[in-house]
This record gives sequence, C-alpha cells and structure tokens, in this order.
Amino acid sequence: MYQTSDFRKGLKIEYEGGLWQIVEAQHVKPGKGVAFVKVRMKNLVDGRNLDINFRSGDKVGKPDTEEVEMQALYSDGEAWHFMDTRSYEQMAITMEDLGDAAQWLKENTNVQVLLWNERPIGVDVPNHVDLKITYCEPGVRGDTATGATKPATLETGAIVQVPLFVEEGEIIRVDTRTSEYISRVGK
Repeated sequence: MYQTSDFRKGLKIEYEGGLWQIVEAQHVKPGKGVAFVKVRMKNLVDGRNLDINFRSGDKVGKPDTEEVEMQALYSDGEAWHFMDTRSYEQMAITMEDLGDAAQWLKENTNVQVLLWNERPIGVDVPNHVDLKITYCEPGVRGDTATGATKPATLETGAIVQVPLFVEEGEIIRVDTRTSEYISRVGK
C-alpha cells in the first residue's frame, strides 16, 4: 500500500480497480482543517484523466506491474507480435493498445512492455529510432538556408517533417517523443 506521503510524479497506483499514474501531486496544508494531497492522475488503460483530493494518511493500492524487455517480431496488420528476450515467450498487442508507439515499431526493435496483472497495457519505444524514408518530394537546391521543411513518409508509415536537403531512400534518426527529425544516419 502507498500512503499519501509517497505520492510523487510518475508513481503508478491502483485506485478504484484501475491502474493510474500520478501526473501531478501537490501537498496542501490549509490553516484550518486536515492536510490533503491534490492529485492529477491518468488512467494507463483507457487514458482518462482524474483530479482528486486525498486526505493526509489515506492509502491506495500498490499495482502488480512489471516492465519486461521484449523484441518486436512482426506485424500482422491488426497486432504486433513481441518476444520476451529472457523467456522467449511470445505475446501479441493490438494496434489500438499500442497507440502512437505503433508508428515507430519495426522488426527486431527492443522495447519495454508494461504488464499489469500479466496483461500488456503499454509499450515504451526507444527515444530515438533510425528509419528509412520511403517517400518525400525532391528538395530544391539552394533552399537550405531558410530552414524550411517538407513531409517525409517513413518505412513504418509515420510522417515527419524533414529539412529540404533530405532525400528519399536515406535513413534518418527521429525522436519518438516529439516526432521530430534529428539527423541523417546514411543511405
């Protein structure tokens, strides 16, 4: 069990039968009355947000979560199939459950899968991935000084803005947290 004194940003708790992550926690001690903790939480299963006040000393459940390193094997169009790198067990996670992480996955990528009660609920992809550009408009020579960008479609289907000098067929490094181009890696 966690007490309100343990609350901090990023803590995962079990509240009313759901798995929640604390986004913001503020300890408040009013002049009169009992101290409390003002908490903003996000449900890790369905994405809902909740603002709630806990009285000082309240307790919440400690969730049965585990982060497992897995390797992306392949996609069948409806789900990605992953293999546990320690036990070699395989599991499928639907595209809906993957959310935005699906656009950065390719075969043989190592990811962290969050399991809650043995059920996958989230995937953390690496912060930077190297992907090949499958389509982009040709750049105009001499336009590099303006800092202008153009859309580029990557091998996973993701679309990112790249500088004009980047060409189709090149491999680029992308920040998966912000969906921004970082640099060219090669051809």
